[in-house]
Amino acid sequence: MKSFVRFSVIKAFVLKELTELVRTKLIIMVYMMPSMVTILFGYGIAMDVTHSRISIIDNDNSKYSSELISKFSHSKYFDVTLTHESEAEALEAIKKAQSDIVLIIPSSFEKNLLKGQKSELGVFIDAAFANRASTMQNYVQGVIQSAATTSAPMITLNTRTLFNQAMRDEDAIVPGLIGLVLLVAPAILTALLIVKEKEKGTIFNFYASPIGKLEFLIAKLLPVLMLHSLNIFILFIWATYLFDVPFRGSFFLYWLSSEIYILISLSIGMLISIIAKRQIVAVVLTVIITILPAFLYSGMLMPISSMQGISWVEAHIFPVMYYNHILYDTFLIGQGFDSPKIVLYLCILIGYVVALLGLGALFLKKEMR
Repeated sequence: MKSFVRFSVIKAFVLKELTELVRTKLIIMVYMMPSMVTILFGYGIAMDVTHSRISIIDNDNSKYSSELISKFSHSKYFDVTLTHESEAEALEAIKKAQSDIVLIIPSSFEKNLLKGQKSELGVFIDAAFANRASTMQNYVQGVIQSAATTSAPMITLNTRTLFNQAMRDEDAIVPGLIGLVLLVAPAILTALLIVKEKEKGTIFNFYASPIGKLEFLIAKLLPVLMLHSLNIFILFIWATYLFDVPFRGSFFLYWLSSEIYILISLSIGMLISIIAKRQIVAVVLTVIITILPAFLYSGMLMPISSMQGISWVEAHIFPVMYYNHILYDTFLIGQGFDSPKIVLYLCILIGYVVALLGLGALFLKKEMR
């Protein structure tokens, strides 16, 4: 009885594909691209805005105004300059990019605080870059509230941050980068596999041979899966040792979800390779379908819970959201399989694999179109 999948045939094709990847030097991209993206973006993306240049005009020269200035001086987020300029001159310094923030302390600052009255501070912020300005504004408000609590203690906040106690950018960014590179890199490589044979004309060997479509797909995907599976461990080493990101969860869950996720990426690339007729078209389509959603809907830069309408729906369509949720759990939280949400997301990822491979088998034809 003839076997449904002939492993001897698959083995021969796998060896051929591996030899081709080594000969064309594409195997270098398999390991260089994910590591380069992780390292470059891991060091390059930062949410914190440190050493903002703040000019303070102290019109009060009192004990309380000195305490407020001291709070700013001892903060890593500000480089303080005391100035006796006028308000117009200080604002002109912002316009000339010589300062980022101007803080004006009124002459009645201490007197109003001692009387329990409201005292207004003038704060001017360079908002040419909105996100940076919003971050600086939050830091200014935090320092002022801290100084007000110290000077006139009425309410004491006992705040504790969970999972990322030091509020490190690396802990927030690097796990998301793993989700990005494991979606993009395998898909780009796989997108070239079949369309390259179309351009060279070697696809006719598949049309004329007795190899089945399932055997052909397995033979094409297996070498890339084997090569990129090593990246799961390489990226883990970069995250935990190079960026010092904690790992609190199940390594088995991290490995299993990553293998499934790579299969999704391979299936996306394979589907594009089947549809496209030129390598450049396949690469461009892969970049559009993988990189943009990976940045927008990974939750790395913007929380999914804050999205509304179409953007929220789109975030739930792409697999990166589900995988990154598992990643952040394994690195920072550690709930693992005890979380029903983790199990659900793992099942959704498996569903993506089945659906995408099914579409690939459906669209792949053993004949010229």
